[in-house]
Amino acid sequence: MRAPRRRWTRAVVTGGAGFVGSHLCTALIDRGTQVICVDDFCTGSPANVAHLAERDGFTLLRADVTEPFTVPEPVDLVLHFASPASPADYLRLPLHTLEAGSLGTAHALALAREHQARFVFASTSEVYGDPQQHPQSERYWGNVNPVGPRSVYDEAKRYAEALTTAEAGVHGVDTAIVRLFNAYGPRMRARDGRAVPTFIRQALAGEPLTVSGDGSQTRSITYVDDTVEGVLAVAASELSGPINIGNADELSMLELARLVTELCDSASEIRFVERPTDDPSVRCPDISLACDKLQWEPRTPAREGLARTIAWFRDHPET
Repeated sequence: MRAPRRRWTRAVVTGGAGFVGSHLCTALIDRGTQVICVDDFCTGSPANVAHLAERDGFTLLRADVTEPFTVPEPVDLVLHFASPASPADYLRLPLHTLEAGSLGTAHALALAREHQARFVFASTSEVYGDPQQHPQSERYWGNVNPVGPRSVYDEAKRYAEALTTAEAGVHGVDTAIVRLFNAYGPRMRARDGRAVPTFIRQALAGEPLTVSGDGSQTRSITYVDDTVEGVLAVAASELSGPINIGNADELSMLELARLVTELCDSASEIRFVERPTDDPSVRCPDISLACDKLQWEPRTPAREGLARTIAWFRDHPET
């Protein structure tokens, strides 16, 4: 990965034992930044950061960000990634998801304000809803159902973006918003409901791959190393965002299922199932802002990233 332009002494990563959060913790420790990983393990796992337990400068703090929490040590970076993120999780934990976006963001912002730290909020491509603009640029306001089954996640993130923006305007907190597009890679949970781990689990088990609708809906998947590089590039910049961090290469769900089947060397068939309510028809980021201002773009082809992810699932069949 390219080195960030700004160095930090100590960072707080909320949701640091989650999928993307754990990779952020690792990247920061590898760069010599001390890390306080904050997680309540409602969807994350201590196993995701077990490899950091003996590393100098790593601290694991079990705390629910929907409750006020404190960090006595000086902090110069707060990365707020605490939230259920997969459909299976936010549909199971709707109120907690809303509270993580509202109360959790307020508490993380208060921590950044107290320490005069840089604050980066992890938003999502889901703020664009089922978009009527394609690809989606940061200037697009979205097409979101505020009372649909996905709204607990979509609206929590949209509110948190507004809160982050207001905090910067009122209290002068140095904030940034990143909108992540379908990150994937090692440490995803096999049954978290997202397409990549679901397809890999099914293909490795020889089960039919369940593709919703006719499979023509698209996603733009981004390997986690590229996602982390993009997030840290934003953190190290002076940009406030929102900034799309994703992959401009688009795949249909049917294409993704077939590619996973091929890479797993699986004989699994494709089974078409009912499409979820408010499932977006297209999803592809306009990443020209990140390319122009940060000289960042994803570098891991889908075939390579999926092969790495499949290898990890083969080695961790119980996830």
